[in-house]
Amino acid sequence: MNISHLAVQLVIASVCGLLGNFLIPRQVPGKIFGLVVVGFVGVWFGEWVYHLLKTQYGVTAPFLSWNVVNVPIIPSVLGSAVVIYALTTVLRWGRYSP
Repeated sequence: MNISHLAVQLVIASVCGLLGNFLIPRQVPGKIFGLVVVGFVGVWFGEWVYHLLKTQYGVTAPFLSWNVVNVPIIPSVLGSAVVIYALTTVLRWGRYSP
């Protein structure tokens, strides 16, 4: 991983955090900074699941391979939505109220 890959991941993380929040409309602690962190974790999670599906199960859908500087777009957005859902569900169990 080089600095340009990390910079692209951060930009995509912010966009994916916002899109994931659009898909799963829940309050994330930390407002914009929280969405960027959740988006970054979602990008990492989406890349990991996509790599696992591609290598272990041979899943090769053309729309899953759309990428910017080797950061897959669709898996990153879906990963961010999953992370937002999981985080807000856990926080709701702990009676977090925004």
